Amino acid sequence: MEPHWAAEHLQVIRTLMERSAIYRRALAPIMLLLGILGIVAASTGVFLSIQTGVAFGIYWVMVSILGVSGAYLMVRRQALKDAELFWSPPTRRVTQAVLPPLAAGLVASVLIIFSSMGEPSVIRWLLPSWMVLYGCALHAAGFFMPRGMKLFGWGFILSGCAVASVLRTAEWLKDLSTAHVLMGFFFGGLHLAYGVYLYFTEQRKNET
Repeated sequence: MEPHWAAEHLQVIRTLMERSAIYRRALAPIMLLLGILGIVAASTGVFLSIQTGVAFGIYWVMVSILGVSGAYLMVRRQALKDAELFWSPPTRRVTQAVLPPLAAGLVASVLIIFSSMGEPSVIRWLLPSWMVLYGCALHAAGFFMPRGMKLFGWGFILSGCAVASVLRTAEWLKDLSTAHVLMGFFFGGLHLAYGVYLYFTEQRKNET
């Protein structure tokens, strides 16, 4: 049984190395998609004056679900384009790596949203919580992707800790409109910037 497990593990590692190019090619479009989605969602939240705590929390949870779904659809599209299986052992490994922090974020969101009765002073703590847990998910995915993904994850973790450290005393963070703007900056702007970086670096690799 043990030799069989070792052989299967080696096969997964070999497949991950072979599919790393697929993940790399799909990564730039995914980052661009998430960046645009984050900026549009933040702008919509401010424009529609989504100011109640419950509405703010539910709105961004739905946006995150849409973003994750879009990312998997783009990976599937790239896999089909390269005549590869979508739900392969490497894809399952990546999913298993990112699932714990994402699931924890979803459960924490539901508990905070509905136990706080929409109190903005409590709801705003969702922002650093989402940033830290999302950063953990990116860092976990980075073990199967380019090294920059781990650094990108650390960026979210440290930024989330920084936001949490000033959240209690910063008066300008008590308005949920500001929370929308911060969501747009971190989950929109940073993804967009990383996507542009990946796009041009990948383009240079193809030229060489």
